Amino acid sequence: MRAKATGFSMLEILIALVISLVTLMGAAGLVVRTVQQEVEAVQRLQALTLAQDMVDRININRQVVSCYSSGANGMSVGKGIAQGNLPACSSGNASQNSRADTDIDDWHNLLLGSAEQTSGNDNIGAMIDARGCITQVNAADQTYRVTVVWQGMSETVAPASSCGQNQYSTEKARRAVSLLVRIGDLT
Repeated sequence: MRAKATGFSMLEILIALVISLVTLMGAAGLVVRTVQQEVEAVQRLQALTLAQDMVDRININRQVVSCYSSGANGMSVGKGIAQGNLPACSSGNASQNSRADTDIDDWHNLLLGSAEQTSGNDNIGAMIDARGCITQVNAADQTYRVTVVWQGMSETVAPASSCGQNQYSTEKARRAVSLLVRIGDLT
C-alpha cells in the first residue's frame, strides 16, 4: 500500500501566496484612503478656523464692514490673487480703514499658508490652493458670507458656492466652507 503524502504541494503554496497578496493590496488601499480622509479633515478644520478668524475680524471692526467685501463687489484673496491688487478701504476713519486693510492682508497671507512650516518656497501643511471670499448677501440687513475654498484630494460633489469657481482641476475637487455673519445695528 502507498504511504499517505504529507506536506504542501507547490500549487497550494502559490494559491496561499496569491490570497495573501490580494489581502495585503486591499489593506494597503484602505491605508491610502484613510490617509486621504485624514488630510481632508485637517484641511476642513483649517478652512473653518480661517473662516471664523475673518468673521471675528469683521465683528471687531464692524463700523466699516463694507470694506471687507469691497461693497457689493465681493472680495477674493488667497491663491492666484496678487496682494497689491486688493482694494483699499475708504469708508470710516483712518484707523478703521487701516485695520480693515491689515485684516484682509493678514487673511490673504494665512490662506497662502504663511503661518505654516516652510520647506524651500513651499508651505508644508497649508491647504492646497486656498482662496477666501467675502460677499455681501444683504446690504440692508448687513449680512455677509465668508467662504474658504481649497483643492480636495479626491472628487466628490461640486459645492454650491461660487468662490473659487473654475480655479481648480475639476469643480468636484473644489471644497468650500462658508459662514454667515450679520452685523447688528446697535443704534
